[in-house]
Amino acid sequence: MAIDPSAVVAPSARVDPEARIGPQTVVGDYCVVERDAAIGAFCILEPYVFVKRWTTLGDRNRISAGTALGTDPFDKAFTGERSYLRIGDGNIIREHFTISRGTQPESETVIGDDNYVMSSGHIAHNSRVGNSTVIASCALVAGHVEIEDQAFVSGSVAIHQFSKIGRLAMIGGLTKVNKDAPPFFLYAGEYIEPRGVNLVGLKRAGFPPEAVAELKRAFRLLYRSGLALKAALERIEAEIPGEHAAHLVRFIRASKRGICRPRNYA
Repeated sequence: MAIDPSAVVAPSARVDPEARIGPQTVVGDYCVVERDAAIGAFCILEPYVFVKRWTTLGDRNRISAGTALGTDPFDKAFTGERSYLRIGDGNIIREHFTISRGTQPESETVIGDDNYVMSSGHIAHNSRVGNSTVIASCALVAGHVEIEDQAFVSGSVAIHQFSKIGRLAMIGGLTKVNKDAPPFFLYAGEYIEPRGVNLVGLKRAGFPPEAVAELKRAFRLLYRSGLALKAALERIEAEIPGEHAAHLVRFIRASKRGICRPRNYA
């Protein structure tokens, strides 16, 4: 491993000789990069960033001041063996955020590409975050959580361990997520409840009107029809064509924690 000649490392930074720093990456003042860490090309580490051992960053990531990556898990079962944090390309991680590596030996926490992670929150051990998500300030993501592509997690959301948030789902601020949130829908409440289709998110993602209409119908069958879950899924499969409804059904059938329901659901 080595520091690429085109990388810029501040004199006050401490980069272990066994770390790798890619081309044209900038390592700011008072950063610490431990051994066995690898940072790709064209990254920017603002001052006081801490990249711990066995952390890998791809290219074009921007990490803001005071962030700690690859921290030991907040898990009493952790015994100190090697595990990993793997971060993809093009992510923005803002100030004072922490992300832990896996708990079990050789396990990993994975962050995909092009995510925007705001300040002062935490992503815990063994979680998996997809691509192009937004995780707002003060959000707390517990261990073994899965967040699919293009999901939006608002400020001060707390996500219970082993929960799953679907593609293009939006979680409103201050919500406690203790059940799975199926894709494409909007959720809010003190404890997570479905509120409707994520119309703004779907529009920004380029969904045509007919696809939005299909997901509105799927939402009504799932949450407003009074049907049992099995019957609602069968109706969605039979009556709503297309890949998005199929993804919704697959997500729900694969749920281990169970999906969230309205508080007044009978």
